[in-house]
Amino acid sequence: MPYTLKLVAAALLLPLATATLHAQDWAKTRLEASPRHHEYVPLKHGDRTVQAFVVYPEVKTKAPVVILIHEIFGLSDWAKEMADELAAQGFIVIAPDLLTGFGPNGGGSDAFPNQDATIKAVSGLDPAVVNADLDAAADYGKKLPAANGKLAVTGFCWGGGKSFAFAAHRKDLSAAFVFYGPGPSDVTTITAPVYGFYAGNDARIGATLPATVDAMKAAGKKYEPITYDGAGHGFMRAGEDPSNNVPGNKTAREQAFTRLVTLIKEMKAGPVAANASHNKTVAQRSQPTASCHATTNTAKASPTPQPTETAAIM
Repeated sequence: MPYTLKLVAAALLLPLATATLHAQDWAKTRLEASPRHHEYVPLKHGDRTVQAFVVYPEVKTKAPVVILIHEIFGLSDWAKEMADELAAQGFIVIAPDLLTGFGPNGGGSDAFPNQDATIKAVSGLDPAVVNADLDAAADYGKKLPAANGKLAVTGFCWGGGKSFAFAAHRKDLSAAFVFYGPGPSDVTTITAPVYGFYAGNDARIGATLPATVDAMKAAGKKYEPITYDGAGHGFMRAGEDPSNNVPGNKTAREQAFTRLVTLIKEMKAGPVAANASHNKTVAQRSQPTASCHATTNTAKASPTPQPTETAAIM
């Protein structure tokens, strides 16, 4: 390609790259304005160390611990901003970067050059390694002096499916909150109540709900999924993005967040788990790292979106 054509091509691609890079500037701005204490903690278990973003609430009493699992976009600015927003409601939130060590030059989410590379890496993560990382985060959280013994997990998109899977793995959870993620193949080992948050305009995940409802019912597990009509996949992120043009995303986001906070405040302490401390977890302070980005959902909305309770299984 002639040099002049290369320059033209680069000029045409630059705005697209810049737009992608700054797609979550709004989340980063909100996070930087937060009065809450944030820190990055390296959690060592076995021969692996996973970086975790930890946010503390500004409260006098001890607080529940919430493990937050990021989307397929990695530990983005939005994921950290979501952690901060939950901490504002009175919870200690731990958001591990599950891409720690898998990025270029051994980096994490912030080390990937673009969104496609991040998605590919997240999609290829070993489920056993993911659960081990989450165990390390949970063990660390439960040992914090500011923790009150209650432990929950929540996740979004890819992380929603992983939060459901972690509920089948971890036995001392007080609750699991699944945002538009599929259920695991085996639900019989789940001990905590599972609450689902799904989008009406999300055929891919919505199609899995009937089988999940049937499996949870057959296993005698508590499962309460709600579908938000008019919302698309990823509505928790898209619903607060200033560029969002889908009213249903914003409505679903507000209703789902209220439900999430209420349920966390109402949950009881989970049982003592045999798998709670099978790995020694060591934490040390570390410096903040940059984060990657996510996209805005643009699904078509219904005129008057309302949540629909799919089922309540006990």
